[in-house]
Amino acid sequence: MNTIRPLNRLALHLVATAALLAGTGAAWAHGNAPHAPVPKAALPAEQQDWGIAGSAKAVQRTITLRMGDDMRFAPAHIEVREGETVRLVVHNQGQLLHEIVLGTQATLAQHAEMMAKHPGMEHDEPYMAHVAAGKRGQIVWQFNRAGRFDFACLIPGHYQAGMVGTINVLPRKG
Repeated sequence: MNTIRPLNRLALHLVATAALLAGTGAAWAHGNAPHAPVPKAALPAEQQDWGIAGSAKAVQRTITLRMGDDMRFAPAHIEVREGETVRLVVHNQGQLLHEIVLGTQATLAQHAEMMAKHPGMEHDEPYMAHVAAGKRGQIVWQFNRAGRFDFACLIPGHYQAGMVGTINVLPRKG
């Protein structure tokens, strides 16, 4: 005879489900130890002020960015056209884990502040790539809004040291 009451059975089911979901959604933490990332294709495309996740099939141009332990991106300024889908290939030439996160000055500053308070916080979004030392990463992004946007490495200390860049999205041609 089953002695678990229906309410306790529901609670047990919810706890077990939560534990399973927590184990399958591991992402990157800010530190030198990578976690299993969530496949970006599995994440929903969500409109941001600076654009939306792009499709690899729609890529019109590839831009390579280098980053290193001098806490700089090269180039630090890029220009794209509104509506353009770009593959940003990021090459980490340093000995430390670095990342690139697209955003606005306000969103990047807010995220950097949160990461300084919680350096182990796990997350992975289509507008960011975590790149281990000597490795390459990429972001496929559709810049569907004109304006000036930013990118940065938000690992604590890196952003504060000036590891930032800008993206100028020119309006569509008439």
